[in-house]
Amino acid sequence: MDTLYPLCFNPIFRRYLWGGRRLETVLGKTIGEGDDYAESWEIVDHGEDQSVVANGRLQGATLHELVCEHGRALFGRHNLQQQFPLLFKFLDCNRNLSVQVHPNDAQAKQLDPPDLGKTEAWVVLHAEPGAVLYAGLKRGFDRQAFEREIHRGTTELCLNKIEPHVGDCIFIPAGTVHALGAGLVVAEIQQASDTTYRIFDWNRLDSDGKPRPLHIEAALEVIDFDAGPVCPQQPSRIDVCSEQLVACDKFVLKRWKLSAPTAFFADDAFHILALLEGSMDIRSDSSVSSLSRGQTAVIPAICRGVQFEPHDNVVFLDMHLP
Repeated sequence: MDTLYPLCFNPIFRRYLWGGRRLETVLGKTIGEGDDYAESWEIVDHGEDQSVVANGRLQGATLHELVCEHGRALFGRHNLQQQFPLLFKFLDCNRNLSVQVHPNDAQAKQLDPPDLGKTEAWVVLHAEPGAVLYAGLKRGFDRQAFEREIHRGTTELCLNKIEPHVGDCIFIPAGTVHALGAGLVVAEIQQASDTTYRIFDWNRLDSDGKPRPLHIEAALEVIDFDAGPVCPQQPSRIDVCSEQLVACDKFVLKRWKLSAPTAFFADDAFHILALLEGSMDIRSDSSVSSLSRGQTAVIPAICRGVQFEPHDNVVFLDMHLP
């Protein structure tokens, strides 16, 4: 009998020129020296990028090994996946990220090698005063108009700008032009893809004194020019403890707020849980996993009778396939 249990993983840190130190100061993560820690990849199965189990008898196993060896127990009704289909990360935007866009599944399938498309969603965890993000194009910018402004060096004029608040959720379907701005820390759930087309990089240089490459022609081919500007999501109440932030064909994103022990409903699907505030234990049969702010776990589909036991008031994200 397959006896998977709630799984915790070692984060994978990515260092980019726009990163900072808030993965440590805001989320409590242990990072090394330097001020360019940009991303903490919490859950990933994408080629050589692999989450590694940090707890229990499967400690040291990669997420892809779990997919191959424990597929039915891990995925339940979503079995027969070739890879773990979602990628979850935290981002520290100490400087503006590039203006970019991602292809959809059909477009990414044509790449060499083929990839998934990338639909994603952000939840804002920290925002400095005046911090902004960009989501979608302003109305009236078709391909010709947008391309003209790109070549004029006025890309920013085309972008829909939002000044977000902590707790806001922004949904970014594939084909949506977007950029996170300086002063934000966000949680991001996305398809397990790393295909990005960079449109504008704020005229900055990398550590070698060179501009990072742009992918303007590829970007113009995949942008959805009919989508228009994006607005923050309006949460939909599920019950007294939870609300739904996003429901699309790629993933469902919910937010839970708990202050007392609560049973987790088994629905024959895996769930990614990311703790945003407080600390709690996840109890399943004889297994207990402890989470604190900024930590993430996967509850495999086979787990039954899971109990959440908060030590105080907790807030966490719950992500799964539809």
